[in-house]
This record gives sequence, structure tokens and C-alpha cells, in this order.
Amino acid sequence: MRIAVTGATGHLGGLIIESLLQRGVAASDLVAVVRSAEKAQPLSDQGIALGVASYEDEAALTAALSGVDRLVLVSGSEVGQRVAQHTNIINAAKAAHVSFIAYTSLLNLDTSELGLAPEHAATEQLLADSGIDHTRLRNGWYWENYASALASGEATGKFFGAAGSAKVSGAARRDYAEAAAVVVTGENHAGKVYELAGAPALTYPEIAAAVGEVLGKEVTYENQTVAEYQATLEGFGLPSEVAAMFASMDPIIEQGALYSESTDLQDLIGRPSTSAAEALKA
Repeated sequence: MRIAVTGATGHLGGLIIESLLQRGVAASDLVAVVRSAEKAQPLSDQGIALGVASYEDEAALTAALSGVDRLVLVSGSEVGQRVAQHTNIINAAKAAHVSFIAYTSLLNLDTSELGLAPEHAATEQLLADSGIDHTRLRNGWYWENYASALASGEATGKFFGAAGSAKVSGAARRDYAEAAAVVVTGENHAGKVYELAGAPALTYPEIAAAVGEVLGKEVTYENQTVAEYQATLEGFGLPSEVAAMFASMDPIIEQGALYSESTDLQDLIGRPSTSAAEALKA
């Protein structure tokens, strides 16, 4: 069985490759779909085949997926361009006769009002229309998304946000990567929707405490208005449009967009999900 992973030099894609190797998949049975062969040289050095193709080049993607049985489609990182990119990948998979796709989607997608949701919903529909067997891996939040709080916590003793009483069911990227590896190498996953949520869910004050645990000092949560939080993020060097995007997400997160009581993640990986402190230490 030949397995391909898109975005294989990215954070999540690279961890999926690692998880597949740890599960006993031979390097010679893996294809890393990448934009840059130079960047992917460490994968090639392990005996992993490289499928060099940009997400904009359907013909190159089709060639990269030639002979592939199963694909982990790691969602693209370019917000606003992902539907077109994912369309090319799914079309290429169909042309290459890929039999199964595992797609990394978004937690609570059916109800999510996060700005990230529409592109994931469109991709899930593309998969439904493709006729290819597939599984939707609706990933929750990565604890590593709060890594920037280590710097602000060290400098100010504060963890900033505008999420009020939000609870976040986060986990480590490695947890989600392991779940993807389990699904793409396993059986009876086609047609399934997995809501992948870490446990226990943490409030923002509890996330602040996890940051403090890593730093070895007290860090407290400071709840701000959206405008105040955007200004804080800009003060830490984020471009204004990026700061605005992140700040605007917090009130939606407070409504429960990143909270779930699903145990799908733990059931798939066969262990508890990684704690925020452990993920941030790593």
C-alpha cells in the first residue's frame, strides 16, 4: 500500500510522516508531496519518494500521486486560496485513481462560525462529490498555537486574549498527526467524521497557568476587548490584518467553537491527548 502526504515539509505533514514510519510503514511506501525538493531533502535521505508539485499545478499533482493508494490531504496554509488548491489535489487524486483520502478539517465544522470554516466546508463537499472514499478528520486547536504566549508571558507575566469564559479542547500537533496515521493505515474509516478534541478542555486562565508552568513563573490571563487585544498583538509585532483576524476569533471561541466533549481523538490514538504544558515545553 502506497501512502502520500501533502504538505510533508510542514509542521503537521512532517509529523504525519513520522507517525507513519513509527507505525511500521516502510519509507519506500511513502510519497511526500512537496513544493521544494531541496527543503524535502531530509525526507528523501530516508528513502521517501518526493512528489514535487505546487498546489496550483494539477498536472504535476497527478504525476506526484501516480501509483498512490491512499492520501492524507493536509489542508493548505494559504487562507483564501485553499478551495482552489484542494480542488486541484482532489482532481489529481481522482485522475491518479487514489482509493482513499483522509482530510484534515476543522472541529465542530457543522456549526463553526470561525473564518476558517467556509474553506473546510467547501473542501468536505468537494470530497463528497468526488466519489473517492474519504474520512474527515476535524482537528481541534493545536496547543502550539499558543507558543507566542511564552514570549509575552516571560515579558509581562500575562496571557492576553478576548475570549472571556471560553474553553478550548486543544491537543498537540503530534496527537492529530498520529490520528491521521491511524486512519490512513487502518480499515473501516471511510465515510467517518471524527471530531478530534483534546481533553481536558482548558479555560484561558488555565492556559495561562500552563504557560506559567513552562516558564517557571506565574502567568495570569488578562481578558481584553477585541480592539484592545488586536492592539496588543500588533504591539508584539503581528501585522495589523493578522492581528485583526486572530482577535476577531476570540469571541467566537468563547461561544464554543473550539470546545467538544468528543473522545474520537483519544479513541483513535489509544492514549490521553497531550497536555498544554507538555506541548508548549516541546
